[in-house]
Amino acid sequence: MAVIAIFSPKGGVGKSTMAVNLAWCSATISNKRTLLWELDPQRGAAYLLGEDEPLGKQAFSIFSKDRSAKSLITATEVEGLDLLPADNSIIELDSYFSQLGKKRRLAKIAEELQSEYQIIILDCPPVMNEVARQIMRAADLIIVPLSPSPLARRSLDLVRLELSRIVKAHAAILPVFSMIDRRRSLHRDACAAQPDWPIIPMSSAIEQVAVRRAPIGAFQRSCPASVAFMNLWKGIEAKLKTLA
Repeated sequence: MAVIAIFSPKGGVGKSTMAVNLAWCSATISNKRTLLWELDPQRGAAYLLGEDEPLGKQAFSIFSKDRSAKSLITATEVEGLDLLPADNSIIELDSYFSQLGKKRRLAKIAEELQSEYQIIILDCPPVMNEVARQIMRAADLIIVPLSPSPLARRSLDLVRLELSRIVKAHAAILPVFSMIDRRRSLHRDACAAQPDWPIIPMSSAIEQVAVRRAPIGAFQRSCPASVAFMNLWKGIEAKLKTLA
């Protein structure tokens, strides 16, 4: 099993969209049993997968061990892809983790799911707190979506610095340019400065993910944006092999 975190302390960089589309690639392109674990109380990933609002506030209960993670997992319309949804109750996670003193609670829950799934993708909240540290301890690979701005690059530096401080964190980091418009000189210059970073283009097809509430590959598989996600997934699989 591999745990992949889609993480950035900066919001608005397309984390949930990337998480959903990479989860689709894992389940559909690689035929791997995949779990998308939503850790952002805004529930962007669940919305993009067409899921309804939760009936209650139960997501927190898997961390307090009042319920098992498996009991909250639901199947999605994508074959091979399941969802562990969030709700507003996980807003309390940061203070709970800080008081708990168990620095690998999230990692332990992921390990309990390893018999069920080959890939777990974490859709992470835009925070840098104890929740983020728990995510970093659990992850094998951290995908950092970045817009082509100096402030976004600073957020990458922050992730690297925080990861270096965490004992028993072993994750590798993969920066990914998100929402790139090559008509803009700032975007072109940023990509030229980091030619090895994967690129997800700005695209009306990606905007349709939120309208159709489905991964882009499910409705427009051959468009450039869909191909970009599939190529990114192939790169992630290659990266995971080097980490094994």
